[in-house]
Formats: sequence, C-alpha cells, structure tokens
Amino acid sequence: MRIVRRLEGLLHGEHLGLRLGPGSEPAEARRYQPGEDDVRHMDWAVTARTTVPHVRDLVADRELESWTLLDLSPSMDFGTAERDKREVAIGALAAVNVLTQRVGDRFGAYFLHRGRVRRWPARSGKAALTTMLATVQAAPRGDGPGTGGASLPDALTDLARAQRRRGLRVVISDFLDTPSGGGVPLEAPWERPLRRLSARHQVLAIEVVDPRELDVPDIGWVALSDPETGRSREVRLTRAVRERYREAALDQRTAVAAGLRRCGVPHLVLRTDRDWIVDMARFVVEQRRTAHKLARHTPAAPH
Repeated sequence: MRIVRRLEGLLHGEHLGLRLGPGSEPAEARRYQPGEDDVRHMDWAVTARTTVPHVRDLVADRELESWTLLDLSPSMDFGTAERDKREVAIGALAAVNVLTQRVGDRFGAYFLHRGRVRRWPARSGKAALTTMLATVQAAPRGDGPGTGGASLPDALTDLARAQRRRGLRVVISDFLDTPSGGGVPLEAPWERPLRRLSARHQVLAIEVVDPRELDVPDIGWVALSDPETGRSREVRLTRAVRERYREAALDQRTAVAAGLRRCGVPHLVLRTDRDWIVDMARFVVEQRRTAHKLARHTPAAPH
C-alpha cells in the first residue's frame, strides 16, 4: 500500500526504514568510546551525574507506524454466507498489516470488544503479527461484561488522542450505528472523531457487510434479534416489509458512504459472500494508481 499523506517530516510514497539521522529518537545512555562515538551525542546530564563521559545511542526513526481499530462488537459476529463479518474483519486486519510492513515498521491495534477499548502495543515482525491475530481469534464472542460501554466514536477518540505520531490509521467496522435519516443527511456519531483522525493521519475505512443486512428472503414469519441489545421480536416478511427493509438498508449504507466521504476517508466495502481478498487487492491496485498520479502532480518536498 502506498502512503500518500506526509508523515513526520518524511516524504510521500515509498519510504526507508531503520535509517539513523538527525530526527532519530534517543535511547539508552552508555560510556563514551574515544575515536568511535560522535561527541555530538554526548549525554551531559548523565556525564555530570556519574563524572564519566556518556553518550546516548539513537534509535532509527521508523517512518511508518500503522494502527488499526478493529470493531469486535456483537453485530460483527453475524454472518449468513461463507463466513461471518468478524472473520472477514480479522482477515482484513492481517492483510493491511502485511501490505504496509517494511523493515522495522511497527503496527499496533485497538480492539473494541465487549464495551471496552483494548490496546495492542505497536510492534514489528511476523511473529508479532501472528501473536496479535491469535489473540484476536481467541477473544470471546457475543455479549459479555461491559457490553454497552465504549462505542465506535469512543474508540476513535482514544486512538486519535493516544497515537499522535503521523502514520496510517485503518478503521474496520460494520458502521451499523449510522442513522439513515430517510434521505435527510444526518451526521453519524463517529464522524466527528474520524474527521479529527483524518486531519492528521492517512486513514482507510473498511466496511464489512453481510448480504442479509441488505435484503431478507421471502420466508414468512421469522424471529429477528438485535445482537447489540439482545431484543427479539417475530416479524412476518411480507413483500411490503421486505421492500421497506431494502430501502432502509440502502439508506443506511448510503449514509455510511456519505459520512466517510465528508471525512475525506477512502472507503473499502468487504462482503461475507464475496472473495474479500480479491476485493482488497483491487482496491490496493486502484490506490496505488491514485498515489502514482498524485506523485506525478505533486512538487518534490524541499530538503
């Protein structure tokens, strides 16, 4: 994936990793080695305290630090096709981190699970990614203690407030708490924090959808339940009910797309009844083409 937004003093597009430079961050202090160490890295505070010359090592800047917000609320456990939404979302989490990794780049995650926002610290490497995915897979499904606490806007606010270093931010959710408005534009509760996030970072929104959330079959009486609240009721799926359902679902999906567009965030839709890997690959190819066009028409940054 191409990073087209400017990071912390770094260039657009392809980037280098693990390169020491003036912007590198200080690490541990150690004794000064004459003839080997640069006196400009002298740690005068430690030297004065110990009366022995010390220098402070540098940690190379990692140009890209990506964070993914993964929605694991009860509605993501729903699925009527080849897989459920949660499985597609976890697959998208893995794919994004594989596509954005470079040598030394770090990735972290925030998980919205059972009404709590849980943070996975930023790390690098395949072993870290495997461990993170195994942890997410093992997370309990369904309702549990804390359900009804933190919401998607809360998680977005936490992510924007805690992770200030410019980089890539990916939000994976079904965005089902978006009001449709019946054709009247309404601001979704997640728009304002997402807009703040996109003002500083490059953001990608991945919406996960199941076909039964867009249309229901003609099967007569059926018991419908809300996984978020647990409420249930029996509904007769007549032609008129099915038509109203389709219209409401279309209005809501349109509202999601419009809200993301107002936030200036690229929007990728993955479905449980489609090959989501192919859909993601097509999206990445298109994004690379867009990034290439931007690079051709954007003047080079001054050195």
